Amino acid sequence: MSVEVRRALVASPTPPAKAAEDRLRGAYDFVPVEQADMVIALGGDGFMLQTLHSMLEGRRILPVFGMNLGTVGFLMNEWRLERLEQRIDAAKHFKVNPLRMTVDTVDGERFSIPAINEVSLLRETRQTAKLEVKVNERTVLPELVCDGVLVATPAGSTAYNLSAHGPILPLGSALMALTPISPFRPRRWRGAILPENTIIEFSVLDPVKRPVSAVADQREVRDIAHVEVRIDRATPLTLLFDPEHTLDDRIAAEQFIA
Repeated sequence: MSVEVRRALVASPTPPAKAAEDRLRGAYDFVPVEQADMVIALGGDGFMLQTLHSMLEGRRILPVFGMNLGTVGFLMNEWRLERLEQRIDAAKHFKVNPLRMTVDTVDGERFSIPAINEVSLLRETRQTAKLEVKVNERTVLPELVCDGVLVATPAGSTAYNLSAHGPILPLGSALMALTPISPFRPRRWRGAILPENTIIEFSVLDPVKRPVSAVADQREVRDIAHVEVRIDRATPLTLLFDPEHTLDDRIAAEQFIA
């Protein structure tokens, strides 16, 4: 005898997502997120990240089946009203380990923020950033002069990382991409691919003249002095995908798009 799965429904505030939400609520039963076994999210990739971050902050992590009512929808399935129960029953489960960014600011504040796609360091003014880069406590770049640098997960490697000419990482590869953004010195450095158990540290060498901000997906901390980035295995996330259009297939396909 099968156990009934209690579903919650959340939607982006955009008109297409709200209209889809009304149609779904008229066709299926839903419960509040606090009582649910899984969540259906309607919107785009940004709303999916927002939904996952709200779970990480609330410490009640549920599987999420997204349907695209946004633009790209890389983390989403196709929007359809019909056969919702069958799609969820047949969906493939993908575990995603987020990054954990620990930031110390110039003023002595400390923040710990998760990131599902990437952690990026960005210059705040017209002056380039000057950063020291350490990998597992070893200095690998004494001075990186650049517009910024980022660390991306496989799930996030086709987002900002790809736009910065970073590598696409297969899902399940247990790797992270370390990618510079407009590097000036060393001019020929194009980044690195690192095992996911790596601890990466960035120190801002001239934080007053050359201020730098740190961004974990959509959350920014300004005027930073030091950042540590590592994989957070304590809070794995689960994304659900239709068998015919799964996340690993999408990541692989991105390598052949001109």
